[in-house]
Parts: sequence; C-alpha cells; structure tokens
Amino acid sequence: MLLAIQIQGYDIWRLLLDTYIIWLLVLLVIKTIFANSRILNFALIFVVLLIARFVTDKLGLKASTPALEYIIEWYPIILIVIMAPDFRRSIEFAWKKDKKKDIAIMGNESTRDAIVDAAFYLSSQRIGALMTIEKHNTLDQFADRAIMMHSNISKELIINIFIPNTPLHDGAVIIRGDEILCAGAYFILSEKEVEDKTMGSRHRAALGISEVTDALTIIVSEETGDVSIAVEGILLKMNDKEKLMEYLSMFMR
Repeated sequence: MLLAIQIQGYDIWRLLLDTYIIWLLVLLVIKTIFANSRILNFALIFVVLLIARFVTDKLGLKASTPALEYIIEWYPIILIVIMAPDFRRSIEFAWKKDKKKDIAIMGNESTRDAIVDAAFYLSSQRIGALMTIEKHNTLDQFADRAIMMHSNISKELIINIFIPNTPLHDGAVIIRGDEILCAGAYFILSEKEVEDKTMGSRHRAALGISEVTDALTIIVSEETGDVSIAVEGILLKMNDKEKLMEYLSMFMR
C-alpha cells in the first residue's frame, strides 16, 4: 500500500501536482503574451489600468475608481474577442519558436547593399519578392519546409530567385547572416486589417511572420512596384534606397 506523506492534511503528491499545473498555466500565458507584440502591448495596457485603479482607490476618487473597475472587468473579454486570431497564432508559435542563445548573426555592409540593390531592381521591373532577415528568433521551422540553399548573398542571385515562372519565385527567401538560408519559404498570413487594398498575400505573409518573430521582411509588390518592410507587426513603405538602407543598418547592427 502506497503511503502518502501529508502536510497538514494535504497529500504531498497533490501539492506537487497542483504546483506543476499552475506552473504550466503561468508558462503558457507568459509564452503566449511574449510570442506576439500586439498581445504584449495590450497586456501592458491592462497592467497600467490595474495600477491606475489601485492609485484612484487609495486617493478616494469616487468617480474614477468605479469606471476603472468596469473597464478592468470587461477588458479581458473584449481583448479575447478582438484579438482571437492573434491568440491562436501565438499559442501555435509560442512552443515552436526557439530563441537563439547567442548574439544574432547579422550580415555585413556588402550584404545590406546586395539586398537593397536587388529590392529596388525588382521594384523597377515590377517583380514581386519577399526577403526575410532572421534576427534572434530562429526561422528553422519555416526553412525546414523550403528549399535549402546556404548560398552567399548577391544581388544577382536574389534577382534570379524571384524571376517569374521560376520554381522559387512565389515563396520567401530567408537570410541568415551573410547567406541565403533557403528559398521558397511560406509563412502564415496575418489576419490584421490592412488599409491599403493594393497589398496582397505577400504583405500579409510578411506581417504574419513579423507578428510572431523579431525578423524583418522586405516586400516588393508586383502590382505597384512599391517596396515595404514588415517588422514587429507594422508595415512601412520605403520610398528610396537610402531609407531602406537606414532601416537595415539599424536592424542588422
């Protein structure tokens, strides 16, 4: 017969199981929040509301305290309804996203030049392209399903990959350091509303990967020739080479 050691009437194995379940739940919440920058921002707003409610209560503010209590009560429900797609993606990727332990491997100046020159050449020819630059969050789970290359970066190679009707032109290239890790990579599309209706699946794919990793993606639109970047769930248009080079220099340092 298995004898259970009891602590004040509470079986030790139940205590351990209880603690383990709570630890898993807390870990899930933390990983879900930090897997998506938008969810993290809304979580910080919730913390600010809690602090504000505590302060107003201590100061005895009769109108502000009930108002904040009402907002705090409904905030989680409204957040879940509005951001259901973000929560779904975060839960999916929170356990897949493997943080690199070392300093991010970033490309040198010649790599940045090749990327920028290729992007604006493709833009001038109205050739669509998607170039994702890896930082701290590994993109191996996407590269594993793509065509591995491990090739030194050059303007000519990038252009050739995205020439229409070639086998790899539809997917993204993933850049790690000074090499093209793979081509033909596909990302989950963002479900965020995009105001510019000319933005298609490439832009949504770029936004999608930027919402769950710290990668930066360069998008060239085949419809308009516009060059944009997606980073941290935000889409920014790049008007000229100098502006794109400035962003890449900040990102890749």
